[in-house]
Amino acid sequence: MNNLAPKLTSEEYEKNFAEIHPPFTPNSAAAEANRCLYCFDSPCMKACPTHIDISTFIKKIASGNLKGSAKTILSANWIALTCAKACPVEVLCEGACVYNARGEDPIQIGRLQRYVMDWYVERGMPPIFTPAPKNGKSVGIVGAGPAGIACAAELSLMGYGVTVYEAKSEPGGLDTWGIAPYKMKREDSLNEAKMVERLGATIKTGMRVGDNISLDDLIRKHDAIFLGVGLRTPTRLRIPGEELAGVHDALTFIERVTTRKWSSVDVGKRVAVVGAGNTAIDAVTEAKRLGAEQVMIIYRRSSEEMSAYDFEFELAKIDGVTFHFLTTPKRILGTGHVGAIECVRMKLGAMDADGKRSAEPIPNSEFQIPIDMVITAVGQTPEKSFLAQIPNLKMDRGNVWVNPETYQTSSPKFFAGGDCINGGKEVVNAAADGKKAAHGIDNFIMSNE
Repeated sequence: MNNLAPKLTSEEYEKNFAEIHPPFTPNSAAAEANRCLYCFDSPCMKACPTHIDISTFIKKIASGNLKGSAKTILSANWIALTCAKACPVEVLCEGACVYNARGEDPIQIGRLQRYVMDWYVERGMPPIFTPAPKNGKSVGIVGAGPAGIACAAELSLMGYGVTVYEAKSEPGGLDTWGIAPYKMKREDSLNEAKMVERLGATIKTGMRVGDNISLDDLIRKHDAIFLGVGLRTPTRLRIPGEELAGVHDALTFIERVTTRKWSSVDVGKRVAVVGAGNTAIDAVTEAKRLGAEQVMIIYRRSSEEMSAYDFEFELAKIDGVTFHFLTTPKRILGTGHVGAIECVRMKLGAMDADGKRSAEPIPNSEFQIPIDMVITAVGQTPEKSFLAQIPNLKMDRGNVWVNPETYQTSSPKFFAGGDCINGGKEVVNAAADGKKAAHGIDNFIMSNE
């Protein structure tokens, strides 16, 4: 790449990617737990997609029963350590805390949950659940991301023989490969996969359905199949110059950063990220922390329409990100390699089908920005070539359609959850989907006995 940002020292990389929210000490965790009012109606519990009994797990911290606290958390959410670190708690459980209405700081639920789960992992994840005896039934799970892992754990606990097929070399999906290192370490996600294996599930990595095993073999082998395939295909900008060297999709870029081999990741001196979701914020802040001198977000609407959470937006501003709102790329310029991006100014019009104001170009408002690297973060879609092989599988606006109660697809033997059914939500939503789908699968199999 031309105009590479200079490499940093190992100490600089570690400092730049240090965790944003440090863990509680035992004393600080106890003090925070004793602030909890243990509300009888638990608005925090209702706000959590997995409905963790938050008041109970916090009360057990206060009484020193950390193993019991871990059991309370995991009985609702099998991806509890990842969620503790990566969940947008400000808009979920902590956002619902009654202290907010009193003008006081909410209980730090995320950090308390992390404290418990760190304690549990550091002690080797001792058994706290007893799986039911094997029932002789088998379920195949495609994808070892958060939805697949949660589904596998719940089914294993119910006595099913579970095999998870994961295309990548390590399980965890985006929890392992797609979350910024300053939020969590990939080892956290890998430990969650190990916990599921201890419940009896088998995780086979490097297994892509269609290559290592056929879909027909999967259908013959298992009584039901869960699709936790996520969103694998990046959405293209569809503009001239997108094929130039120096243009990358955000998830591939973030995946390279999560391996923590910092010096092996090349980054331009001037980096433009197209998009304004949480993935875009991760990409632009990571580029800055890798040593890029200038980093910017290009987004066709205003800050009010951006899908990134407010705390992500604030983090990017603290990191020195420049925002070009009401701007969209028209073409990427360069001779063999990115050298500039030509953009056009936009104005907002009427509401579109997504409930956002449409963005319309302003005539003759083109301008160029000199850059060395473009990272695209305008969304992803499910892998259609694989899904098209599943008989009678119905899609809904590009996502897999499921019955909202059972998570069964239109192809009766197949169930689904996570990003492939919702277009890309939070880890905690995927965890909730996987658990609910497991019960839908159980009802399906047992009703066909």
